[in-house]
Amino acid sequence: MKVIYFKNNLELERSSKGRKIRNMAQNPVFTITMSDGRVMKGELYPEVAPQSVGNFTALANSGFYDGLIFHRVIPGFMIQGGDPKGIGIGGPGYCIKGEFAANGINNPLKHTYGVLSMARSMMPDSAGSQFFIMTSDSPHLDGQYAAFGKVLEGMDVAEDIVKAKRDRSDKPLEPQVMASIRVDTFGQCYPFDQI
Repeated sequence: MKVIYFKNNLELERSSKGRKIRNMAQNPVFTITMSDGRVMKGELYPEVAPQSVGNFTALANSGFYDGLIFHRVIPGFMIQGGDPKGIGIGGPGYCIKGEFAANGINNPLKHTYGVLSMARSMMPDSAGSQFFIMTSDSPHLDGQYAAFGKVLEGMDVAEDIVKAKRDRSDKPLEPQVMASIRVDTFGQCYPFDQI
């Protein structure tokens, strides 16, 4: 038996084998493949955060994220990755505009379970390559960070990552390696501005 329903411009097909994503509105679809072959898949929202979507897409499709780790995991909160140094201070060598209300940009996407958002320092326009995936609703982040997508398939992978044993800085003791991240843009371009 299969049931088809709509969510966030995607047609999700539920069957006994799980959910299958079929894009209806042609929003970009990202795929995070872990080194063990498990996959997280979801949708990006360029209408909400075009700079973040363009940046993430360019980095992903250039292979920037290949082999990087989720370097920070906090149970009941989120998993964070995308730092080429693997310790939370690295980036691509540039920053992008922070797309959130506290920085003067309307971004209605809430930091709910599965949402993908750009990590940054205390400076509002300091996001680069680091991102996080919510493993719990965190409304205190709304309007403070640039949410720009959502995992719609494979959140069990994120749940396993967030449960990893970790050190005092919340870094997993066993590396949680992303083999790759790719974004299917369906032929669309998503430009962004570096700061």
